[in-house]
Amino acid sequence: MSRRVGIALVIVAAFLAAVVGVAAGRLWFAPPSAPGAALHALLHDGLDLDAGQKAQIETLERDFARRRVALEAEMKADNARLATAIEAEHALGPQVTAAIDANHRAMGTLQKATLDHIFGMRAVLRPDQARRFDAAVGKALTDGGR
Repeated sequence: MSRRVGIALVIVAAFLAAVVGVAAGRLWFAPPSAPGAALHALLHDGLDLDAGQKAQIETLERDFARRRVALEAEMKADNARLATAIEAEHALGPQVTAAIDANHRAMGTLQKATLDHIFGMRAVLRPDQARRFDAAVGKALTDGGR
């Protein structure tokens, strides 16, 4: 066997080993899916939505995205106030408690807005679609959508 053929075989073997390694890594160490990812996939790919439903859901999603961004910004600001309060008090004092309470209010508002969004999308669905959607919502809430 010539030296070039040997080198080529080593390169091919290394490439194949790398491909197998990447495939195995993705199979065994796949990152967890984001909560709600399965629900989102079902809604857009698994329910056979008609054009009207798609348009309504796109509007709902666009509106909710704006609302979510605003609430997440509010929570981020609350976290900054909490950090400032912790630095000032170094204890569970009135400033820290107030900052925690404000953050919990924002989180609760986001959770309610999320559920309102889910119910809004559900209202667009036919009964057969709603049953599948409800099952996916239940699964997302009980096992993180995995």
